[in-house]
Formats: sequence, structure tokens, C-alpha cells
Amino acid sequence: MIDLSNSMPFAKGGNRACYQHPNNKNICLKITHAGLPKKLKKSAPWYKKFRRAQSFDDNIREKNGYEQKAVLNNEPKIWNHLARWYGFEETSNGLASATELILNDGQIAETLESYLKKHGKDNKINKAINDFEIWLLDTLLLTKNILPHNVVVKKTDEKLILKIVDGLGCQSFLPFPKISKNFARRYVLRRIELMHSRINWDLSGKKGSWK
Repeated sequence: MIDLSNSMPFAKGGNRACYQHPNNKNICLKITHAGLPKKLKKSAPWYKKFRRAQSFDDNIREKNGYEQKAVLNNEPKIWNHLARWYGFEETSNGLASATELILNDGQIAETLESYLKKHGKDNKINKAINDFEIWLLDTLLLTKNILPHNVVVKKTDEKLILKIVDGLGCQSFLPFPKISKNFARRYVLRRIELMHSRINWDLSGKKGSWK
């Protein structure tokens, strides 16, 4: 078991807290807030109450996201813009989903949201976003809405690289994007469209709706 008694989360969202592995700085440990899946099930619409509580757990959803066709095809290019997933680890704070922690010179990479607040849509980040879009359409990786706080910015000597660290999965009510390339492409194109809408909404001061 990994002891996190002396560790503080470097990030905390509504569903999970993220810790740097105390013995491996390159691994992120994501832990679902205690009791949250049961609370989410209790407040869910009636047609979702028949699901098991674990289906509301982001760690289980993340596992399922990494088991999609685009990842299981095992082509090296899938990792160009996606953090690796290493399975589950028992910790003193509960079960953790262990993923690659993206670092820049030993420091945890900032999110796209943070970068945009500091620099706006400069040439470097526009190029990174364009490369990211090309990769999405090439791999047809299925994601939920691509939010700037779920993407981090990896810095190299030559360029910036966007990496997805959260939000895998398919939001479509029907499973067509999972089984059809045509539907998958349409689905990914819509995620890209919404990503730009969200970025512009963030930069405009979050006025109105971004969808």
C-alpha cells in the first residue's frame, strides 16, 4: 500500500484529488472523494439509478476510457497526446487510478487553462492545438468534452505539446461512435468544435454559455 499520510494533493476537483506518487515523481495518483459515487447515484435521474454505484466512480470510468479501441490498437502514436494509464494502486487514502504525470523540468506541467490565462492564444499554443486536432482525427480517440483544465502543456525545446490527462470516454447516448469510424469521426469533430467554443468562452471572461 502507498502511504499518502505525508502528501498533499497538487490538484483537487469535484470528483477526485490528485497526488504525486511519493516514490515515483512520474506517476499521478487520482483518488475519488470518499462516498461520492453513492451520492451521485442517489441524485441521478431515475433511469440511471439502476446502475451500480461504481459506474459513477471516475476511476472506473477512466479505466473504461483507456479500454477503448483507439487505445487498445496499441499504436505508439496514441501516446503522443495522451497520458499513459498504469492501472489501480491501493493507497492510505483509498484506491487510486495511476496515470503518467506530465512534467516540465521536474515540475508538474500546467494546464491548458492556466497557460491560456497567462499567454492567451499565442502562436505556440495555436500550433499545439492544431497538432492536437490532427492527432484526434487520426486516432479517433473518444473523449468527453475536452476542457482546458483536463489538458496539460508539455514543453520541449522545439514546441508545445498538449496532453490529455482526464476526460476519456464517449458521451453519446447511443454507442455508434464506438463501433463505426464514420460516427467516431463525426463525434470527434464535434468534440473539437466544442473545445474551441470552451477556450473562447474562457478567454472572454466566461460570459453566457459555451455550448
